[in-house]
Amino acid sequence: MPIAVDIDVMLAKRKMSVGELADRVGITPANLAVLKNGRAKAVRFATLAALCEVLECQPGDLLRWENADAAVG
Repeated sequence: MPIAVDIDVMLAKRKMSVGELADRVGITPANLAVLKNGRAKAVRFATLAALCEVLECQPGDLLRWENADAAVG
């Protein structure tokens, strides 16, 4: 998928667990894991805003675009 999710990077920087982040954002740890592992098909702006608020970051710190063509040979 051309959108990479870097929530794990921000969790490490903030020394926060997935469970703590899920509690503070108001989503289940399972749903956060789906998003964190790049398996989510969509993310609500409200959820993205809550993640940014809790992690004290910008959306671009959590999501980045990767050129799929560059990965191919």
